[in-house]
Amino acid sequence: MDEKPETVPAGGQGPAGDAGATLDRRAELSEFLRTRRARLKPEDVGLPDFGRHRRVPGLRREELAQLAGVSVAYYTRLEQGNGRNVSAEVLDAIARALRLSDAEHAHLTHLAKGKAHKKKPSARTEQVRGSLRQLLDLLDGVPAYITGRRSDVLVWNRMAAAVFGDWSELPAQERNWARMVFLKPEYRELFVEWDRKAVDVVSYLRMDAGCHPDDPRLSALVGELSMKSEEFRRLWATHDVREKGHGVKRLRHPLVGELTLSFETFRLPDDGEQALITYHAEPGSPSAEALRLLASWGADARASGRSASALGGPTVGRPE
Repeated sequence: MDEKPETVPAGGQGPAGDAGATLDRRAELSEFLRTRRARLKPEDVGLPDFGRHRRVPGLRREELAQLAGVSVAYYTRLEQGNGRNVSAEVLDAIARALRLSDAEHAHLTHLAKGKAHKKKPSARTEQVRGSLRQLLDLLDGVPAYITGRRSDVLVWNRMAAAVFGDWSELPAQERNWARMVFLKPEYRELFVEWDRKAVDVVSYLRMDAGCHPDDPRLSALVGELSMKSEEFRRLWATHDVREKGHGVKRLRHPLVGELTLSFETFRLPDDGEQALITYHAEPGSPSAEALRLLASWGADARASGRSASALGGPTVGRPE
């Protein structure tokens, strides 16, 4: 008789490296709704605040149910993780009552409508189209890479290696933004605003967990990071999710000093789980000059002149 797969609690603590574990979707839904409700104050939604007489942080269940136009019993069942038969209209009403962002609304829908998960993500290595590899090579002077599920770094160009380090030196399973940010001290030094980068990484993983709660590799990653990093545990427990398609990152490069780079994220239309991320500096700025220097140094920059050949990725070579 088939055994039920082991699940990882919503708080993220589970057996590290256990490839058979999965995330508990019902617990994820319950904790997400509870934490979203707790962050709202009565005055935020036009309700009277009874101050010290309130026994719970944020809104009560009955207050949220009233705002969403559903019964308290119905909302309570949903917050207990029973979202199997909930309609899109009810989810929309609850999302409005909780003042969810678009990313949070999508996450709520993924968690509640579990039937959308038709199969587990494949354990096979993700493949990147050859034309995209060529595109990365052609982005001369522009740090660029492609990420996949679980924030894995799949392929990159020589400028990405010069800026972020030579990922070809890492085992394939360690080419992952969550592992690098939380487990490798050099990345804590690299990002000037490391705290913001850490929040972003965890938020992406939460989105991934909502889409693929049955992914054992994702739950193993969460379990490992939960055991090894107190900061990851704290951020994972917030249940925050967000999509960040563009912005600015400040880096502290060991050769050229501080870099201020704008990034853009392009989701691939034929594979929404893969994204191309590019970085550029404002023309004429000190950061632009620093990137030009890194490009001219090529293979000597941060000893990152080797290619991502282990992945069949773009070549990294010394300029002619």
